[in-house]
Amino acid sequence: MAQYFQIHPADPQPRLVQRAVAIVRDGGVIVYPTDSSYALGCHIGDKDAMARIRRIRQLVDRHDFTLVCRDLSELSLYARITNADYRLLKANTPGPYTFILPATREVPRRLMNPRRKTIGLRIPDHRIAEALLSELGAPLMSVTLILPGEDLPLSDPDDIRTHLEHQVDLIIDGGYCGLEPTTVVALEDGVARVLRLGKGDIAPFKAQLELTA
Repeated sequence: MAQYFQIHPADPQPRLVQRAVAIVRDGGVIVYPTDSSYALGCHIGDKDAMARIRRIRQLVDRHDFTLVCRDLSELSLYARITNADYRLLKANTPGPYTFILPATREVPRRLMNPRRKTIGLRIPDHRIAEALLSELGAPLMSVTLILPGEDLPLSDPDDIRTHLEHQVDLIIDGGYCGLEPTTVVALEDGVARVLRLGKGDIAPFKAQLELTA
């Protein structure tokens, strides 16, 4: 049965954050809040935890995971970023965006898009997520917490506990979370293509808007 931590969304308790990160490092799958919605997360190097997340979400093998990072310096370890890309990233992070960028060799092959060799990365603007990432010292491999057959993420911690307490190792209750996923933006040398509309404002990218299905 999953452990259940109530962590304050504005002032996360260090003791609980440390215990949560210990669970991640030990191969656990966690539910945690972000600035867009709740997410499922695990350690970047843990194949078994990644497989468990796929089973929970009933994801096909080609479904892309996102690396949730602490800051731009960490993000740059996993993506090739031009000066033009950096300016856009700096202006729009942290925030509710997922950026699709060319992957570096630091990214495990199982996480890359197999055809385009790209990776999704984001830097959330949420105190609990920030505290977890800071304590972990590495990205969280994550997907939005949308259950099979549903269109919207779970947003109420009690509902999450009802559905997932026997499938994950930890549920972090950070209060009610949003229902909108991130806005997904592909970047290539300063040219942005908006691939999915979500919580993030697309105004910074309107000049290069190329919304896809």
